[in-house]
Amino acid sequence: MVEWPEVDTVLLDMDGTLIDLYFDNFLWNERLPEMVAGTRGIGVAAAREHLYAHMRGVPRSLDYYSLDYWSRYSRLDIVALHRELSHLIEYRANASRFLRAVRASGRRAVLVTNAHPKSLAVKDARLGLTAELDDQYSAHAFGHPKQYGEFWSTLSQHDPYDPARTLFIDDDADVLAAARESGVSQVLCVAQPDSRAPKRSALRYPALDDFQEIMTF
Repeated sequence: MVEWPEVDTVLLDMDGTLIDLYFDNFLWNERLPEMVAGTRGIGVAAAREHLYAHMRGVPRSLDYYSLDYWSRYSRLDIVALHRELSHLIEYRANASRFLRAVRASGRRAVLVTNAHPKSLAVKDARLGLTAELDDQYSAHAFGHPKQYGEFWSTLSQHDPYDPARTLFIDDDADVLAAARESGVSQVLCVAQPDSRAPKRSALRYPALDDFQEIMTF
Protein backbone atom coordinates (compact mmCIF):
# COMPACT_ATOMS: atom_id res chain seq x y z
CA MET A 1 0.00 0.00 0.00
CA VAL A 2 2.93 2.34 0.76
CA GLU A 3 6.25 2.36 -1.07
CA TRP A 4 8.30 3.17 2.02
CA PRO A 5 11.73 3.25 0.29
CA GLU A 6 10.37 6.24 -1.67
CA VAL A 7 9.15 8.18 1.39
CA ASP A 8 11.14 10.68 3.47
CA THR A 9 8.23 12.70 4.89
CA VAL A 10 4.78 11.67 6.13
CA LEU A 11 2.22 14.48 6.15
CA LEU A 12 -0.80 13.77 8.33
CA ASP A 13 -4.19 15.34 8.85
CA MET A 14 -5.45 15.58 12.44
CA ASP A 15 -9.24 15.24 12.83
CA GLY A 16 -10.48 11.96 11.39
CA THR A 17 -6.96 10.80 10.62
CA LEU A 18 -4.79 10.88 13.74
CA ILE A 19 -7.66 11.74 16.10
CA ASP A 20 -11.01 9.97 16.16
CA LEU A 21 -13.59 12.23 14.52
CA TYR A 22 -16.19 11.16 17.09
CA PHE A 23 -15.16 14.08 19.32
CA ASP A 24 -15.80 16.71 16.65
CA ASN A 25 -18.96 15.05 15.38
CA PHE A 26 -20.42 14.90 18.88
CA LEU A 27 -19.42 18.48 19.69
CA TRP A 28 -20.72 20.07 16.48
CA ASN A 29 -23.67 17.79 15.72
CA GLU A 30 -25.01 17.08 19.21
CA ARG A 31 -23.71 19.28 22.04
CA LEU A 32 -23.56 22.62 20.24
CA PRO A 33 -27.12 22.35 18.84
CA GLU A 34 -28.32 21.50 22.36
CA MET A 35 -26.64 24.63 23.72
CA VAL A 36 -27.95 26.83 20.91
CA ALA A 37 -31.44 25.44 21.49
CA GLY A 38 -31.19 26.30 25.17
CA THR A 39 -30.00 29.87 24.63
CA ARG A 40 -32.47 30.67 21.84
CA GLY A 41 -35.53 28.87 23.16
CA ILE A 42 -35.97 26.60 20.15
CA GLY A 43 -35.95 22.83 19.64
CA VAL A 44 -32.70 20.93 19.20
CA ALA A 45 -33.63 19.83 15.67
CA ALA A 46 -34.35 23.43 14.69
CA ALA A 47 -31.10 24.59 16.25
CA ARG A 48 -29.16 21.88 14.42
CA GLU A 49 -30.68 22.84 11.06
CA HIS A 50 -30.02 26.52 11.80
CA LEU A 51 -26.33 25.74 12.36
CA TYR A 52 -26.12 23.40 9.37
CA ALA A 53 -27.67 25.98 7.07
CA HIS A 54 -25.08 28.53 8.11
CA MET A 55 -22.25 25.99 7.76
CA ARG A 56 -23.37 25.29 4.21
CA GLY A 57 -22.91 28.99 3.54
CA VAL A 58 -19.21 29.00 4.48
CA PRO A 59 -17.86 25.80 2.86
CA ARG A 60 -14.18 25.42 2.10
CA SER A 61 -13.32 28.66 3.87
CA LEU A 62 -11.20 29.20 6.95
CA ASP A 63 -14.32 30.49 8.73
CA TYR A 64 -15.76 26.98 8.48
CA TYR A 65 -12.90 25.72 10.69
CA SER A 66 -12.52 28.80 12.93
CA LEU A 67 -13.50 28.48 16.58
CA ASP A 68 -13.47 32.26 16.87
CA TYR A 69 -15.91 32.59 13.98
CA TRP A 70 -18.35 30.06 15.45
CA SER A 71 -18.07 31.59 18.91
CA ARG A 72 -19.13 34.95 17.47
CA TYR A 73 -21.92 33.42 15.42
CA SER A 74 -23.35 31.20 18.16
CA ARG A 75 -22.60 33.64 20.99
CA LEU A 76 -21.16 30.67 22.89
CA ASP A 77 -17.62 29.88 24.06
CA ILE A 78 -16.62 27.15 21.63
CA VAL A 79 -13.13 26.81 23.12
CA ALA A 80 -14.66 26.19 26.56
CA LEU A 81 -16.94 23.61 24.95
CA HIS A 82 -13.87 21.86 23.52
CA ARG A 83 -12.35 21.73 26.99
CA GLU A 84 -15.61 20.50 28.55
CA LEU A 85 -15.69 17.55 26.15
CA SER A 86 -11.93 16.94 26.00
CA HIS A 87 -12.31 13.54 27.68
CA LEU A 88 -13.75 12.35 24.33
CA ILE A 89 -10.56 13.22 22.42
CA GLU A 90 -8.77 10.00 21.49
CA TYR A 91 -6.27 8.81 18.91
CA ARG A 92 -7.47 6.57 16.10
CA ALA A 93 -6.26 2.98 16.24
CA ASN A 94 -2.45 2.82 16.54
CA ALA A 95 -2.02 6.45 15.44
CA SER A 96 0.39 7.37 18.25
CA ARG A 97 2.34 4.16 17.72
CA PHE A 98 2.55 4.93 14.01
CA LEU A 99 3.96 8.42 14.64
CA ARG A 100 6.67 6.99 16.87
CA ALA A 101 7.50 4.32 14.28
CA VAL A 102 7.75 6.86 11.45
CA ARG A 103 10.25 8.95 13.38
CA ALA A 104 12.17 5.92 14.59
CA SER A 105 12.59 4.93 10.93
CA GLY A 106 14.38 8.23 10.24
CA ARG A 107 11.44 9.79 8.43
CA ARG A 108 9.68 13.03 9.33
CA ALA A 109 6.11 13.14 10.68
CA VAL A 110 4.45 16.50 9.98
CA LEU A 111 0.92 17.61 10.84
CA VAL A 112 -1.01 19.61 8.22
CA THR A 113 -4.48 20.56 9.41
CA ASN A 114 -7.41 22.85 8.70
CA ALA A 115 -8.15 22.85 12.42
CA HIS A 116 -8.09 26.17 14.22
CA PRO A 117 -5.00 26.65 16.44
CA LYS A 118 -7.24 26.78 19.54
CA SER A 119 -8.71 23.40 18.64
CA LEU A 120 -5.22 22.00 18.12
CA ALA A 121 -4.17 23.38 21.50
CA VAL A 122 -6.99 21.58 23.33
CA LYS A 123 -6.26 18.30 21.56
CA ASP A 124 -2.55 18.66 22.14
CA ALA A 125 -3.14 19.23 25.86
CA ARG A 126 -5.18 16.04 25.99
CA LEU A 127 -2.93 13.76 23.90
CA GLY A 128 0.53 15.37 23.76
CA LEU A 129 0.25 15.21 19.98
CA THR A 130 2.83 17.81 18.98
CA ALA A 131 5.55 16.08 21.01
CA GLU A 132 5.20 13.15 18.60
CA LEU A 133 5.68 15.31 15.50
CA ASP A 134 8.60 16.96 13.76
CA ASP A 135 6.48 19.98 12.85
CA GLN A 136 2.89 21.15 12.54
CA TYR A 137 1.11 23.62 10.28
CA SER A 138 -2.41 25.02 10.50
CA ALA A 139 -4.14 26.33 7.40
CA HIS A 140 -5.09 29.40 9.45
CA ALA A 141 -1.46 30.51 9.36
CA PHE A 142 -1.39 30.16 5.56
CA GLY A 143 -4.66 31.88 4.68
CA HIS A 144 -6.12 28.97 2.69
CA PRO A 145 -7.62 25.57 3.60
CA LYS A 146 -5.94 22.40 2.38
CA GLN A 147 -8.51 21.99 -0.39
CA TYR A 148 -6.77 24.79 -2.31
CA GLY A 149 -3.49 24.79 -4.17
CA GLU A 150 -2.45 27.97 -2.35
CA PHE A 151 -2.15 26.02 0.88
CA TRP A 152 0.28 23.57 -0.71
CA SER A 153 2.40 26.22 -2.40
CA THR A 154 2.67 28.08 0.91
CA LEU A 155 3.52 24.88 2.76
CA SER A 156 6.39 24.26 0.35
CA GLN A 157 7.79 27.67 1.28
CA HIS A 158 7.73 26.85 5.00
CA ASP A 159 8.73 23.18 5.10
CA PRO A 160 11.62 21.39 3.35
CA TYR A 161 9.57 18.36 2.29
CA ASP A 162 10.01 16.92 -1.20
CA PRO A 163 6.52 16.18 -2.64
CA ALA A 164 7.98 13.41 -4.80
CA ARG A 165 9.13 11.61 -1.66
CA THR A 166 6.10 12.28 0.52
CA LEU A 167 3.15 10.26 1.79
CA PHE A 168 0.04 12.19 2.81
CA ILE A 169 -2.83 10.69 4.85
CA ASP A 170 -6.20 12.45 5.21
CA ASP A 171 -9.88 11.57 5.49
CA ASP A 172 -11.05 14.15 2.90
CA ALA A 173 -10.88 13.16 -0.78
CA ASP A 174 -10.89 16.79 -1.97
CA VAL A 175 -7.87 17.54 0.22
CA LEU A 176 -6.10 14.46 -1.10
CA ALA A 177 -6.83 15.61 -4.66
CA ALA A 178 -5.29 19.02 -3.95
CA ALA A 179 -2.21 17.35 -2.49
CA ARG A 180 -1.84 15.13 -5.54
CA GLU A 181 -2.17 18.15 -7.82
CA SER A 182 0.62 19.82 -5.84
CA GLY A 183 2.93 16.89 -6.60
CA VAL A 184 2.60 14.70 -3.49
CA SER A 185 3.44 11.25 -4.82
CA GLN A 186 1.59 8.94 -2.42
CA VAL A 187 -1.76 9.53 -0.71
CA LEU A 188 -3.99 7.42 1.50
CA CYS A 189 -7.54 7.98 2.70
CA VAL A 190 -9.01 6.98 6.07
CA ALA A 191 -11.91 4.58 5.72
CA GLN A 192 -13.51 5.21 9.12
CA PRO A 193 -12.73 8.71 10.47
CA ASP A 194 -15.36 8.36 13.24
CA SER A 195 -15.02 5.07 15.13
CA ARG A 196 -18.73 5.13 15.98
CA ALA A 197 -19.90 5.69 12.40
CA PRO A 198 -19.95 3.12 9.59
CA LYS A 199 -16.81 2.50 7.59
CA ARG A 200 -16.92 4.25 4.24
CA SER A 201 -16.61 2.37 0.95
CA ALA A 202 -16.06 3.20 -2.73
CA LEU A 203 -13.44 5.81 -1.84
CA ARG A 204 -11.49 7.64 -4.53
CA TYR A 205 -8.10 6.76 -3.06
CA PRO A 206 -6.51 3.72 -1.40
CA ALA A 207 -7.74 3.58 2.18
CA LEU A 208 -6.59 2.37 5.56
CA ASP A 209 -8.60 1.55 8.65
CA ASP A 210 -5.88 0.98 11.25
CA PHE A 211 -2.36 2.42 11.07
CA GLN A 212 -1.07 -1.05 11.86
CA GLU A 213 -1.85 -1.90 8.23
CA ILE A 214 0.97 0.28 6.90
CA MET A 215 3.62 -0.15 9.61
CA THR A 216 5.85 -2.18 7.32
CA PHE A 217 8.98 -0.01 7.17
